[in-house]
Amino acid sequence: MNDIRRKYDHPSAWTVDNVGGKLGISETLGADHITAFDQALARVRSKGMDVEDITKADFPLDSIASSLQRWINEINEGRGLMVLSGFPIENYTKEECSVIYYGLGAHFGEAQSQSSMGDRLGHVVNIGGKDTRERAYRNSAELALHTDASDIVGMMCLVKANQGGMSGYSSAPAIYNYLLTHHPELLDTLFEGYRYHLFGEQQPGEPPVTRDKVPVFSESNGYLSVCFLRSYIELAYEELGVERTAKQAEALDTFDRIAHSAEFRLNFMLEPGEICFFNNYTTLHTRTEFFEDEDPLKRRHLLRLWLKAWNKRPIVSEMSTYGARKGISKQQGKGTYYSGVEV
Repeated sequence: MNDIRRKYDHPSAWTVDNVGGKLGISETLGADHITAFDQALARVRSKGMDVEDITKADFPLDSIASSLQRWINEINEGRGLMVLSGFPIENYTKEECSVIYYGLGAHFGEAQSQSSMGDRLGHVVNIGGKDTRERAYRNSAELALHTDASDIVGMMCLVKANQGGMSGYSSAPAIYNYLLTHHPELLDTLFEGYRYHLFGEQQPGEPPVTRDKVPVFSESNGYLSVCFLRSYIELAYEELGVERTAKQAEALDTFDRIAHSAEFRLNFMLEPGEICFFNNYTTLHTRTEFFEDEDPLKRRHLLRLWLKAWNKRPIVSEMSTYGARKGISKQQGKGTYYSGVEV
């Protein structure tokens, strides 16, 4: 296993103090950006295209190419987290927002399936309440910081919750640097990694738990990457009927504690019309528990993309064991609810 064992000096190794809060990672869209979106939207509508059929060629943004490249570079080579604000959502229908968001995302990468349903445009809505056997993007429970199964993740807020639903982000390289200084004895375990439960989304004939361990930290061609979803790690131990070693438990607990600490966890509300993109290999994300409005039209609704980046980050092969870069394969007749034990 590749192991850098030196300080990772990179813009993606940010902390709450030096990133400048939500304002520090935000860019306000200008009239030129909105005009470009409107022109591309009109082009798609003239073709009568379904939203998930849109490619970057169908949604040209040549007039804002310099801004677009800056945003992409920020995700791939910069801090790995940004918010685009100032989109006048009140001027658009939800369907039009979906087209613009999906078309913009197509310039960052190719949309991947986010569940066994094959949804490449994910709707983050409350279907399962607090039942954690429902996939996290379809329940309202609080989440721990984690990564997903793609290169880049995007979120667009259409309607925020009546109460709660605050987003949280933490830099994995910054966590690594802290561990290197204060807990270097845990890095071997984190580089070795853990097996993951597949939450019922494995292909027919495949086991419910990954055959191999997936590293929490790994390095390829000088790039430090992370993969971390603790609830699925714990579920794998339960499925396999094995106990964690003391060092494995300590590494998980310490990683979690640091990631969620005030020094490393950046919290903010994603407001209606705001779009967030982040690098899934450098940025962990979460949200707080939320509560819905009684009016169905005012219930929390975000759009989500899992993108396979056009500019592919070098990653170790072990990360692909848990869906890195490829999303979750569609399976006929399967949904997002796991009928096994509660997580």
